[in-house]
Amino acid sequence: MLHIENLNLSYEHPPVHAVKDVTMTVPTGEIVAILGESGSGKSSLLRAVAGLEAATGSVLLDGKDVARVPVHQRNIGMVFQDGMLFPHRNVARNIEYGLEILGMAKQARAERVTELLSLIGLDGYGNRPISTLSGGQAQRVALARTLAPRPEVVLLDEPLSALDRILRTRLSTDLRDILTAVGATALYVTHDRDEAVTVADRIAVMDGGELVQIGPAETLIAQPVSDTVRRLLT
Repeated sequence: MLHIENLNLSYEHPPVHAVKDVTMTVPTGEIVAILGESGSGKSSLLRAVAGLEAATGSVLLDGKDVARVPVHQRNIGMVFQDGMLFPHRNVARNIEYGLEILGMAKQARAERVTELLSLIGLDGYGNRPISTLSGGQAQRVALARTLAPRPEVVLLDEPLSALDRILRTRLSTDLRDILTAVGATALYVTHDRDEAVTVADRIAVMDGGELVQIGPAETLIAQPVSDTVRRLLT
């Protein structure tokens, strides 16, 4: 379970209070979409949870506060907008990168890679160069690399925004299926309403750095607490 308590993040240049007293609980296995307009603080919230930015407040994983724990020790996985795959590694070696860092034996790494390639629908792609992949395939590999070490929480920062609308629609369903299959606890940042509704169990709307409403999509659509929520969900 992920619990965020009174999380705050400010930047000096330019001065901005990007995340303001955000408190949120994400039960184990739940996917929450963070929906908001540009500048609403949704990506800053993700970076604060990951430890990529110095924030104040608490980030608890199963009751343990990791807010002062270094990024690489938090057991939190992150998928970025452009995937950030290693071009000099083939598909399999990209996926097994985190397992190498953990010191997992070669045979165990190979078995985990095979398992994940099947999960993301890319059986037999292990030896493929990254340069031969489509945008959608590359994002699947990026997700598999993130899932390989079995992180406690998965953070996804607009992972489909660089793709065209038709591909985004198809892949958003696939991403939900993949995350659900592994029981991932996930925060999924997007500015796309349809993507949020497809991927998430609940939607959290941010505006001006604040979490203004969180709940199932149907609740936010039927009972929006602000014009921002109404505009984003209807």
